[in-house]
Amino acid sequence: MPKTTVTCGADRLLGEKTFCALVKGKRVGAVVNHIAVTSDYTFWPSVLEARTGAKLEVIFTPEHGLWGQEQDQVPVEASAKSAWGVPVKSLYGSGAESLKPDPAELSGLDLVFFDIQDVGSRFYTYIYTMAYVMEAAGEAGVGVVILDRPNPLGGEKVEGPALEPGFESFVGRFAGMPVRHGVTTAELALYFHAEHGVGEKPEIMPIAGWRRRLTVFDYPAQWVSPSPNMPTPESALAYPGLCLLEVTNLSEGRGTTRPFEIFGAPYLDSFALADELNRLELPGVIFRPHCFIPTFADYTGQLCSGVQLHVTDRDAFRPFLTGAAVIWTVSRLAPQVFGWLRRPYEFVRHIPAIDLLFGSDKFRKAIEAGCSFEGLTELCRGEPENWKKVRKEYLIYD
Repeated sequence: MPKTTVTCGADRLLGEKTFCALVKGKRVGAVVNHIAVTSDYTFWPSVLEARTGAKLEVIFTPEHGLWGQEQDQVPVEASAKSAWGVPVKSLYGSGAESLKPDPAELSGLDLVFFDIQDVGSRFYTYIYTMAYVMEAAGEAGVGVVILDRPNPLGGEKVEGPALEPGFESFVGRFAGMPVRHGVTTAELALYFHAEHGVGEKPEIMPIAGWRRRLTVFDYPAQWVSPSPNMPTPESALAYPGLCLLEVTNLSEGRGTTRPFEIFGAPYLDSFALADELNRLELPGVIFRPHCFIPTFADYTGQLCSGVQLHVTDRDAFRPFLTGAAVIWTVSRLAPQVFGWLRRPYEFVRHIPAIDLLFGSDKFRKAIEAGCSFEGLTELCRGEPENWKKVRKEYLIYD
């Protein structure tokens, strides 16, 4: 049985007369990275003028840079011009003030396009770049157009606790969002505007052929790694939970070919860790003992003992619970060695990084107090039905 055909907003911008006519003759900016491709892998900003008659005046780039060349939390220097002569400006520098474009940089434009692939997790910073651009565009009186793309994790499942007030950052700007949010970038843009007063209501170039039940594994998708450590759809599936490991003294697999699927540390025993994790009978996943040597990031050049997770049932798999359970297990196996990241994280100094990712200090305090696995499970459950009620107003797709 053939898989569903899904057409993204970028394809519709270049290929449908209705959309082409909307932008013909307009002076536009684009917030993009290397993922801004059509279904035939054409980088659409390079052909925008030829295909639509719109004049591209400036490109803004998010964390990791235009070509995804920089690692996480590395300041990106703006390039003077792109290969085709358009100025390129970075929205991820050395301080929080760099995250929002100066409204003056948008003056004179008619529209700003946003086209960057999200991976369905509250932690992923691209969605907050979108929010900052919406704010700046609203101040400059410039319209925003979201070229939508599917949520690779689908649009139905929701997991994890909601972000609590007081724990906002560039890995979670808006209180109330759970970790696995189950909406597309355009749906998030509508939510940011209506619920949090972000900018003006954006125009949407929607996806054709996508349904909420569909994940990246259900249709022929041209997977282009949206960031340096998201090489495969499987990485994206694990990310909503295994990202928690990056703010501990575990390696989350950066510097290997399977980040967020391989993890460990020099102080662990691979077989003991795999046995303890498998004993929990977490849904849809098993763990295999594995050793690795990261080529960069934590424990560069050191032998790490750990495991590789193998998802056996994608529908049952709960990535956030799985990531939290890994931390819980390691804290019990190596209580004298396991620890949290202490340095500033995403421009925040006064709140522990684990609290920013979890969305409150409850998880850290529960781990430090030696909570039971049942207590951990309850803490990770959150209140998904509350979020589903809120997001219902902004859903575009069936």
